Amino acid sequence: MLFLKIEKVSKTYFKKGRVVKEALKNVSLDLLQGEVLGLLGVNGAGKTTLVSILATLHPSTGGEILWEGESIYKKLLPYRSAIGYCPQHPNIEKQLSLGENLVFSGRCYGLSKKEALARRDELSKQFKLEEYLDANVDQVSGGYKQRFLIARALMHRPQLVILDEPTVGLDSHIRRELWEVIADLRREGITVILTTHYLDEAEYLSDRICLIHEGTIRTIDTPENLKKQHQKNNLEEVFLKFVDDPDAEIFNSGGKDE
Repeated sequence: MLFLKIEKVSKTYFKKGRVVKEALKNVSLDLLQGEVLGLLGVNGAGKTTLVSILATLHPSTGGEILWEGESIYKKLLPYRSAIGYCPQHPNIEKQLSLGENLVFSGRCYGLSKKEALARRDELSKQFKLEEYLDANVDQVSGGYKQRFLIARALMHRPQLVILDEPTVGLDSHIRRELWEVIADLRREGITVILTTHYLDEAEYLSDRICLIHEGTIRTIDTPENLKKQHQKNNLEEVFLKFVDDPDAEIFNSGGKDE
């Protein structure tokens, strides 16, 4: 089932009337309900630009993003209530405890105080944050910060969760724990967009992989199909081949699903 339709989305940066950079160029993509989409590319490929536009943090300079058949900008508040965003860099209010941050987030999305407190308790148990609810962000490890950020993104029960490098810099065992958290989201029917530089992570979690280079989508397919098509043992080998020659014909399906 279609959740979000992205049609020819572009993002161009200007300075003094001149084009400085074309970060995205006519990106088209159908995002399906309940799938994990792995968004892969080298630094500067356009991953964070795309997810920031989908999260409505920045506007596009062209194209359409359709939700329930209409532009997200025609019903911006309902759309924002349907998405949760976990940023690449933690943006946690230091003057509030983690528990207070969760409640504040819930209240911002329209939950009553009673609902926000109940949701805080539910998520803190799910993410093993109970003993840290009174702690400040500087008092917890990187792994628990990431747990908190995902929990905060889920406070209002979104239909789509955007995870921008959610496990970067974490120890392997903590990364694995967060993998199970993300897998649980899929089992709950929540759509997930995952940007990551960890290829094992993308292969384990993603239903489909989207390869992006210089602001354009080159290929979208399942991990298994990509490995089979390129005769590689794992997704990392496929990605290294892509990095070596992103303009190869085999990697240019025009951004269409196989």
